[in-house]
Amino acid sequence: MNTIHVDVVSAEESIFSGEARFVALPGEAGELGIYPRHTPLITRIKAGSVRIEMADGREEFVFVAGGLLEVQPNCVTVLSDTAIRGKDLDDEKANEAKAAAEEALKNAKSDIDFAKASSELAVMAAQIAALRKYRQKK
Repeated sequence: MNTIHVDVVSAEESIFSGEARFVALPGEAGELGIYPRHTPLITRIKAGSVRIEMADGREEFVFVAGGLLEVQPNCVTVLSDTAIRGKDLDDEKANEAKAAAEEALKNAKSDIDFAKASSELAVMAAQIAALRKYRQKK
């Protein structure tokens, strides 16, 4: 079977490492699909879900809050400051964090505060969307 090795790594730990038939993730210019023997590539990725179709047909979901993607013909590496396994996503925490980001956005007193709150809100919205996508697949 034709597979590619996939590593998803956060600042704290290795989230996923294994063989896959296909990987889909949110690139800055749109959704990226990676198959074995893909052309080498380095690019930034947006916050969203990484879908890994494993060699045995099962799917693994990982939420990433942006980061970098490196693709080599036989290896895909996703580096993100924050990465959470789909099964570990918490709806209540995500909604609380989104509400806190919305409040921070309302109370922003400088351009830097506004930009920081906007970024956090975008990440939390992407995490909630990833959580919904993960739950639909289950």
